[in-house]
Amino acid sequence: MSQAAAATRGHPAGVQIEGVSKAYEVRSGDDVLALDRVDLDIAPGSFVAVVGPSGCGKSTLLSLLAGLIPLSSGRLVIDGQAVLKPHPKAGVVFQSDLLLEWRTVLDNILLPIEIKKLDRREYVPRARDLLAQVGLEGFDDKQPSELSGGMRQRVAICRALIQEPGLLLMDEPFGALDALTREQMIMDLQSMWLRLGNTVLFITHGIDEAVFLADRVIVMSPRPGKVDRDLLIDIPRPRRWSGVHENPAFQRYVREVREIFESKGVLVAH
Repeated sequence: MSQAAAATRGHPAGVQIEGVSKAYEVRSGDDVLALDRVDLDIAPGSFVAVVGPSGCGKSTLLSLLAGLIPLSSGRLVIDGQAVLKPHPKAGVVFQSDLLLEWRTVLDNILLPIEIKKLDRREYVPRARDLLAQVGLEGFDDKQPSELSGGMRQRVAICRALIQEPGLLLMDEPFGALDALTREQMIMDLQSMWLRLGNTVLFITHGIDEAVFLADRVIVMSPRPGKVDRDLLIDIPRPRRWSGVHENPAFQRYVREVREIFESKGVLVAH
């Protein structure tokens, strides 16, 4: 493996978000402020979930970190390097799997390798190992059209993990899945993260999902998005989805997040 390829693998990445704001220009010519002076430090190897109402800038924050859109002001740093373009240590998973229908499962996973002009042959065993880890051993030559929604999203996660990114950015990756598939994917993601030990920033609308998966839950305010609360989640791992809902600590954290949203009028208490 080349030195350039090796540099993208290995230890988890730390993230610094310093005074980050993002404004969008709308058709009227006015600016809409999506994020307003967000500050956040993410320790290497931690799992951080971001929850908030629609339009609070959660996905904007992830797109900024992914280097897909420019900042309006502030500074973003991944592993000591300012984010001015997509970072080699970051992998991204979106709500839509974005698989290329004309490529096989294996070829979809290896797409980032080809784009970066790395040696494809070196990564084929890694791709097959990832498929086995997510329960898709033997699906190498299948087309995306032959897969269920959950299977397709597993392939998208494998594609993001093929270079063992130090930072995995996930934008509501399970939002389009049915309840049972979503539950299994949540469990699979926890197992994979415990095995890899990389840094994860996970965007979600689901309070239960955030508390179950994360070390920290960042609660965003309604637009313009700011950090309203930063909760440390002290629940032992591994966590079981089927039993965690009876855990008093889990119930307390979920209730705390809900009460924050109720106080902002995002949820209406009955």
